[in-house]
Amino acid sequence: MYQIGAILYVFWGLLHLFAAFQVYKLGSRQAAAMVQGRIYQSAWNLAYFAVSVTVVAVVYNWNNNPLGYWLNLVMTSVTDVGFIIFVLAPGYVPLRPGILGPALWILAVSFSTLGQLVTRP
Repeated sequence: MYQIGAILYVFWGLLHLFAAFQVYKLGSRQAAAMVQGRIYQSAWNLAYFAVSVTVVAVVYNWNNNPLGYWLNLVMTSVTDVGFIIFVLAPGYVPLRPGILGPALWILAVSFSTLGQLVTRP
């Protein structure tokens, strides 16, 4: 179960690296000002979380390490809850394909949680 969760976290990370690149491209179309800088910062933060989640998945979640479980639970939850509240719910992105990231998040957390519960005494 936990290795399926790790694979789903890797997919989540890859999807969010792509999303970070799309946000960067959005920023590059803005005038060089505060808005552009904040969009670039958002792209940077998203890329950071994507890489961090992927590394934690490969190093820790693949081996069912509790530290990796909690790290990825927090990082993906913070990232996707913000996306749901500020982007998906207001309709700035269509539900399809916007729901893919949150779906991967829920599946990865679910499989990782099952792995923690089943294999821990």
